[in-house]
Amino acid sequence: MSDNGAPPNGSDAEEPDVDAELPATVSIGKVVLRRVESPPSLACWTGCFPEPAGAVETGMSLVTEPAAPPEEATLHFAHEVVSRFDVLVDQALEYCRTRLRESHFGLTPEELSWLDLPELPLAVPDATVWADRTWAIRFAESRLRLADPYGILVTFDGTRPVDVEGLDDEQ
Repeated sequence: MSDNGAPPNGSDAEEPDVDAELPATVSIGKVVLRRVESPPSLACWTGCFPEPAGAVETGMSLVTEPAAPPEEATLHFAHEVVSRFDVLVDQALEYCRTRLRESHFGLTPEELSWLDLPELPLAVPDATVWADRTWAIRFAESRLRLADPYGILVTFDGTRPVDVEGLDDEQ
């Protein structure tokens, strides 16, 4: 496949099953994503935002399905997510503060009271951007039972949160 004008990418594949046409790394703003092993039907790059010493690592992944180098439009969209990540995390938290009060989430009275705290019991956000420019933030850590064992996922339409769900073994 020809160069799509993406930021400079490494060409050395560390794993034997990594397709030679897929870049080993993708740079999106301050985040360097490295290709990770994935099913043959898709390609996934993952990395962490650079954080001050002692800060919790915040991750990001970029997924293309079918497996292909990310297109320029996808890279631009991912850059928008990276450059506004803190603001988008705050939007996701406020969305959770409102939506998780709905009865179908089944929060206990104690858990509902946590939604009134200045800091919600949701931590370690990571973003996943798909090639179709859909994306989500997953809060990997939470005291909410709904988040056991894999966290809470907030999906976005552009820069607007549109859904929230707990991630369990069935998803």
